[in-house]
Amino acid sequence: MNWRNTPTREFDFVLVLTAAALITYGLLLIYSGSLNTYGDPGMDLSHPVTRQAAFAIFGLGVMLVVSRFEYRLLGPLSLSLYLVSLALLVFVLVAGTSEYGARRWIDLPGTQVQPSEIAKTCTVIMLAKFFADNDENLRSLRVFATSLAIAAVPGALVLIEPDLGSAMVFGVLWLAMAIVAGVRPLHLAGLLAAAAAIAPLAIWQLAHGYQRERIFIWWDPEKDPTGSGFNILQAEISIGSGRTWGKGFTHGTQTQLDYLRTQTTDYVFSVGAEELGFAGAMVLFGLFVILLFRMIQIASRADDTFGRLIAIGIASFVLFQAFVNIGVNIRLIPVTGVPLPFVSLGGSSLVTLLASLGILLSILGHRRRRPRRA
Repeated sequence: MNWRNTPTREFDFVLVLTAAALITYGLLLIYSGSLNTYGDPGMDLSHPVTRQAAFAIFGLGVMLVVSRFEYRLLGPLSLSLYLVSLALLVFVLVAGTSEYGARRWIDLPGTQVQPSEIAKTCTVIMLAKFFADNDENLRSLRVFATSLAIAAVPGALVLIEPDLGSAMVFGVLWLAMAIVAGVRPLHLAGLLAAAAAIAPLAIWQLAHGYQRERIFIWWDPEKDPTGSGFNILQAEISIGSGRTWGKGFTHGTQTQLDYLRTQTTDYVFSVGAEELGFAGAMVLFGLFVILLFRMIQIASRADDTFGRLIAIGIASFVLFQAFVNIGVNIRLIPVTGVPLPFVSLGGSSLVTLLASLGILLSILGHRRRRPRRA
C-alpha cells in the first residue's frame, strides 16, 4: 500500500451529533419516567437525570480523548484488555452486588459498574486482533474454534450472573465479525445447525427459575396480570395508547401513575411511545438508522482488517441491543434486561458506548492519506 504515513484527521460530526441526540432523547424520557418519584432534578446530584447527564459529559470526554489515540495501539493491548475484562466478570460473580436475582454490578463510591458492558468492547477488540492476525488461515477449523472460544468465555461468565440477554450479545458480535472476517461457511453452517438443535434445550436447562417464568409469562401475560405479567401488559397499553402523536411529554398516564415499572431502564421505549406516540418512536428509529449507517460506513472506509472488524463488532452489538430492548417492549421477545443503547439509564453502558464511538472516530481519523492521482 503506497499511502502517505500521515493520518487524515477526519471527524464524523454526524455520528457524534446522532449519538448526542439519542442521549438527549434518553434524558427526556428518564426525566419523565422518574418525575413522579424524584420530582425535578434541580441541583440534586443523586437524581437519575443529573447522574445520567454527568455520565454523558464524562463519556463524551472519554470519546474525544480516545478518538485522538491511534486505534492500532489497541492491537498489542488487546489480550491485556480482554483478560482484565474477564477478571472483572469473575470478580462480580464473587463479590458483586446482587439485584433482581442477578449479580451484575460492582459497587464503587457513588456509582455502580457493570463489567459485562466493558467486556463487550474488550471482546470486540480481542476478536478483531485475532482475526486480523490470522487473515491467511481464516478458513481453518482451529481459527474458527479459537475465535468462538474468545467470545464464549465472557458470554458464559455473563450467563452465570445470570444475564441471558447480555450473554447473547457476545454470540451476536462474534457471528457478525466472523462472517465479515471470512470464516469458512461450512463451519458456520455446522455451528448454526448444532446451535439450532440444542440451544432451546440448553437454555431451558441452564435458565434459572425466574427466567423460565419470564418465558411462560411472555407467552401469556394474562395468566398473572397483577403479578409477573403486569409490566408486560402495561407496556402494551402504554405503546398502544400513545397512538400517532402521543399523550404529551410528562402526560403519559401509565408512566406518571407508575403503572409502568422500570420505566427509565428496560421499558424506557414504552415511555416514549406513550408520551410521544408513533411519531416519537419513528424519530428514535431514524436516529438509530443514521448511527448504524455511519458505523458501517466507517467499517467500509477502514484502512485495515483490524479497524474494519472493530467497527463491525461495535455496530453489531449496538444494533442487537436496540432490537432486543424494543422487542421486549412490544412483546416480540421475553424480558431480558438489555438496555436501549444511549437511551436507557445506566452509566457503565453509556460511558462504554461513547468510548466505543471514540474508537470508531480514531479508525476514521487515522486513515492514511492516499497519494493524489497525477
